[in-house]
Amino acid sequence: MGYLEPKIAGMFQRRFLKCSVVLFFIISCSKTTDQLPYYNSPDFDPIFIENRKDLESKIKHTIGDFSFIDTNGKAFGSKDLLGKIHVANFIFTSCTHICPKMTTNMVEVERRFENHDDVNLVSFTVTPWLDSPDILKRYKEEFTLNSKNWHFLTGKKSELYSLARKSYFAEEEIGFTKDSTDFLHTEHFLLVDKGFRIRGIYNGTLGLEMEQLIKDIELLKK
Repeated sequence: MGYLEPKIAGMFQRRFLKCSVVLFFIISCSKTTDQLPYYNSPDFDPIFIENRKDLESKIKHTIGDFSFIDTNGKAFGSKDLLGKIHVANFIFTSCTHICPKMTTNMVEVERRFENHDDVNLVSFTVTPWLDSPDILKRYKEEFTLNSKNWHFLTGKKSELYSLARKSYFAEEEIGFTKDSTDFLHTEHFLLVDKGFRIRGIYNGTLGLEMEQLIKDIELLKK
């Protein structure tokens, strides 16, 4: 018995130390960062900026200027998003695959920020030859809360596709070699800050991703 007592005590001591190390590791990893990364390229390698003075030199990519037609038949574009956070996605109204789920999930973001003028949602159609302003208007009225800060846009196909691939990096693959003859279909939601820099990419078909998107928008608003 005298032999076993120190052996058992030592065993529990070692286990306690191991548990303490594991617990410390879990706590350390669970701490949330107070900043979001930036993205410069379609591979979405995150870049964290420690000093704001390095922003201009290290983050070269921004969303390019654009202007398309909204559900009221009026021009809407990047100038209307100046000084605002926005979330962009790419859908089409006749889609029966991922688009309905994406729209349903975007409504959760809409519901959280519908009274926030500094947060806009922008849905670009990828079938502009089918999605006229009137059709997009009916779609918005039927499937969303019809908030004033969610904009559905149509326009010239080549310009929409170029913006999606070169500015928003909307597809998983690097899309610079693609043109408007290659159909654009992606589940991605892109979070863009007030400086038109990409700060997040999310799977628009997943509810949990929307929860993270909402948290990230709130972080940007601070």
